[in-house]
Amino acid sequence: MKIAPSLLAADFLHLEKDVQMLNANADIIHLDIMDGSLVSNISFGFSVAEPVCRMATVPTDAHLMIIHPERYFERFAQCGTKMLSFHYEAARLAHKCPRTLLRKIRKLGMKAGIAINPDIPVQKIFKYLKYADFVVLMSVFAGFGGQKFIYETYDRLGDLKAEIQRRGLKCEIEVDGGVGPDNAAGLSKFGADILVAGSSVFRSEDPAATIRQLREA
Repeated sequence: MKIAPSLLAADFLHLEKDVQMLNANADIIHLDIMDGSLVSNISFGFSVAEPVCRMATVPTDAHLMIIHPERYFERFAQCGTKMLSFHYEAARLAHKCPRTLLRKIRKLGMKAGIAINPDIPVQKIFKYLKYADFVVLMSVFAGFGGQKFIYETYDRLGDLKAEIQRRGLKCEIEVDGGVGPDNAAGLSKFGADILVAGSSVFRSEDPAATIRQLREA
């Protein structure tokens, strides 16, 4: 299982130190990009994402919680992002076909992902799975770090994993929100491939040890 700590919970006064720690211990660096429109919070943009991507020696994973995400695909590719996901809800609001957006991301040389909030039935994205390299299954509502894990995620994860296996696809499942040592083993059992963990990593006494604990769950 791969661990993708979210920089949203990092210490932005010492971001270089935190990125170096992730380079040494994490599998992926997760970048939460919020615009204050699709979600009711604003995080950071290219002024943070670009230097982080330059410094990263592990893949960077940009999770776009923004309206009209397609406007920024090319720039994320140019700054070295390896994985890029957009929300199914954003595509619907912008009247864009998720299949078209996933193909565009892949054409730019990045792994393509589609994200869904807890109130979106997983069945809504089944027809797009063959065009996606990964699915971001939100286990909290997108927009803020530090939320409590929604336990119905286990059933959603199991249903999604079963459909991926039924279709014989290599699409990975990334679980994002409220992830920590207390639920990592359960998420692994139900089929998660990548765990996004923010507060549980950066607020722990030993972030590197917490990353190892999550990976070994």
